[in-house]
Amino acid sequence: MSKIIRLLSVAAIAGIYSSSAPAEPIVLKDMGSFHIGGKIFKIEGQPVETVKFTPNGVPAKIDPNGEYAIEQMYVQYFIPQDQKGALPLLLWHGGGLTGVTYETTPDGREGWLNYFLRKGWPVYNSDAVERGRAGWPATTPSPWMGKPVLVTAANAYERFRIGGDKSWNDDPEKRKLLPGNQFPADSIEQFAKQFSPRWTTTDEPVMQAYLQLVDKVCPCVLLVHSQSGKFGFQAAQMRPDKIKALVAVEPAAVGNDQDVAMLKDVPTLMVYGDYIEQDSRWPKIRATGAQFAEAIRKAGGKVDEVDLPKVGIKGNSHMVMMDRNNMQVADLINNWLGEQGLYR
Repeated sequence: MSKIIRLLSVAAIAGIYSSSAPAEPIVLKDMGSFHIGGKIFKIEGQPVETVKFTPNGVPAKIDPNGEYAIEQMYVQYFIPQDQKGALPLLLWHGGGLTGVTYETTPDGREGWLNYFLRKGWPVYNSDAVERGRAGWPATTPSPWMGKPVLVTAANAYERFRIGGDKSWNDDPEKRKLLPGNQFPADSIEQFAKQFSPRWTTTDEPVMQAYLQLVDKVCPCVLLVHSQSGKFGFQAAQMRPDKIKALVAVEPAAVGNDQDVAMLKDVPTLMVYGDYIEQDSRWPKIRATGAQFAEAIRKAGGKVDEVDLPKVGIKGNSHMVMMDRNNMQVADLINNWLGEQGLYR
């Protein structure tokens, strides 16, 4: 008999952020985690160091030379008892973020991970190479070129279309929120605690780890966000037989133009939030997405593009899954997947 695990949201159990628990528990028949991908990185010729692990501890000699596991990805999976999603749903996060993107929102509401579990989807949520529980090697020499990119709360507030240009102020009372914005702006500091260093030179190992995940658990549905838009489209181009649908939420980049015909049998939904026209970067990003979608259609594929304000869902930031209307958008996505015959 399969093991049944009853899992309530952490926020509801702790009572820290949420004042009321979900009406019904989430019932799982299995959950677990694993690392996938990666390689061995060897360091040689470095001097042996003497380290005290505690202030009054006995010094230990540490040899930094040797083999290190790097470029692995962390994956956590949840299998619902009442499985209505026909396939596993893989959640891939954006740049400088981790799988926390899809978990409890910064202000303590249920996120998309819980939503899709409640709907009966087997969910695989991951921390990509270099992020979160995937780990990264703080070794000398470094295995990667360049320096990590770090993000401040102020940068995210403006770049993720929560406030407009020059809208941040160290005084919360003086910050300027975009009119009608649905992001829980009072919790921006809580959101900032999720930020993780990212490199701009690790696309190849990130892609390889994602492909290994696809090979391990798919056929599946991909739901990608921001930076992982590129990886999702490319994974579908390289494994079109295993990706049965692709949902790209505000993809910051798309796939390879020369391989666009590989997507003709992968139904695709592209979802964009609000305030794009007012932003300095997003009009071009949105236009690039539209051009790629049209190229897929010309190759015989199916792409649905949804600009949320045009269908009456307004006020969404770049972090759609964290906005106060996140469940309304999740319903739109789930209904679309049902139309593709992937949900009963």
